[in-house]
Amino acid sequence: MRLMRSLPLLLAALVLAGCGASSEDELRAWMLEQRNQMRPRVAPISEPKPYKPENYADAATIDPFSKEKLTSALKRDMAQPASITSALIAPELARRKEALEAFPLDAMSMVGSLIQEGQPAALIRVDRLLYQVRLGNHLGMNYGRVTKITETEVTLREIVQDAVGEWIERAATLQLQERVK
Repeated sequence: MRLMRSLPLLLAALVLAGCGASSEDELRAWMLEQRNQMRPRVAPISEPKPYKPENYADAATIDPFSKEKLTSALKRDMAQPASITSALIAPELARRKEALEAFPLDAMSMVGSLIQEGQPAALIRVDRLLYQVRLGNHLGMNYGRVTKITETEVTLREIVQDAVGEWIERAATLQLQERVK
């Protein structure tokens, strides 16, 4: 009976003895051999080309980054007479902006119109807020000024730059938006 109890302990000791240091030594030797065989091969980097400075061919002319160049350009621009188109934008730049000038026209929608004190007014919705607009009010980001209000649309005069950079007037409208149910 005593032999039966000690038999599992004896078997466990034999199994542990079989996993001894001998297989670990073989494993370490194999890993060292593999590490020595796997030396990386790096190709050498080619020599850099020597720097050869180039001479600046236009050294006799005005340096494009000099103060003289900037001064001459500013004098040339100031010598040109102020055109009629700059007269369009000058009053717009001098006045205080209104609240609806912070939004583009495509973000606005006309939702109604009314007449107060004999003057037409339009109801404009922007960002879920309702604004009352009268003749002469400004809206949009292109210096738009309301010139006409009817029951179905608001007409404005905008000042924009054309392809050449000249300030021109153009007409824009906001049409009444019917609510879809």
